[in-house]
Amino acid sequence: MFLASEGAGWPEALPLLPHPAEMIIGLIAFAILYWLFKKIVVPNMERMYAERTAAIEGGIAKAEEAQKEADAAKQQYESQLADARAEAAKIREDARAQGAAIIAESREQATAEATRITENATKQIAAERQQATVQLRSEVGGLSTELASRIVGESLHDEARQKGIIDRFLAELESGDIRPEASGSSRVDA
Repeated sequence: MFLASEGAGWPEALPLLPHPAEMIIGLIAFAILYWLFKKIVVPNMERMYAERTAAIEGGIAKAEEAQKEADAAKQQYESQLADARAEAAKIREDARAQGAAIIAESREQATAEATRITENATKQIAAERQQATVQLRSEVGGLSTELASRIVGESLHDEARQKGIIDRFLAELESGDIRPEASGSSRVDA
């Protein structure tokens, strides 16, 4: 009844129902859009998605490779650092040993030089002592002879006799047989 009362058009009493022509045009437009999305848009999006996925996975692979290279470089660096530390320790030990050897050699040279200087000084002192002794004997002998000549009142300048007397007197003096005494009443202990 409802259809019969209207006649040839779409009923105005049902405003929510779309017109059949609009439904057909809408379905055709939907089919065209579906076909466009299925053939062009979705494959392009899938391709971009696959490229992006490949790029991300490639980036991850590159990052992992770079990490491996960095780890290898770090291991090599640590190895070189350990070698350098060992070499530095060896150089320090060698330097200490060389320093100790140089110090020992310097001490030996200083000891040898000190011994040589001491021996030379001892020889020089002995020579000067001998020279002083000879000179002193000569002077003491001359003075003794002069003094004895004045006391005795005779000349005692005979060389052989003078030398014999002086040598005998000095030998007795060195052996301790003669003790000097002061003349007069007071004695001086030697």
